[in-house]
Amino acid sequence: MSPTADSSEKVIAQNRRARHDYAILETLEAGLVLTGTEVKSLRSGKASLAEAYATVEGSEAFVVQMHITPYAQGNRWNPDPVRRRKLLLHRAEIDSLRKAVSQKGLTLIPLRLYFSRGRAKIEIGVARGKKSHDKRQAIAERDARREIDRARRRGEPS
Repeated sequence: MSPTADSSEKVIAQNRRARHDYAILETLEAGLVLTGTEVKSLRSGKASLAEAYATVEGSEAFVVQMHITPYAQGNRWNPDPVRRRKLLLHRAEIDSLRKAVSQKGLTLIPLRLYFSRGRAKIEIGVARGKKSHDKRQAIAERDARREIDRARRRGEPS
């Protein structure tokens, strides 16, 4: 997926912290198995990816700890807000994710949740955790870019 969303995509939730805490090596789009009230809740933008992660168990992939707020009019049909949700992926994609996670230090992190052509999709990233010095370097680079942009706007020579 490109960083800029298509006009047919409506972003529901993003995991902004993921790009700060992890180096994203590869991304993958997956469908989600949801109940009707979960879809209604997502359409109103009620979801959080803050604590979420993905796992591969056997021949299936799941997203765990993704919070979807219960739908207000859903009463007893609302499922557990943080239940495990199955990811819809091709067998080859699941095998590549299993191989990636088996490597030391790699994990699966949900990056964003969105609707694409009416279907709920989740973007999963194969990620490696950043050390604190990596984070400091990224912050320094971001600050330097910001200073250059400010100088450019003021018309100063860089």
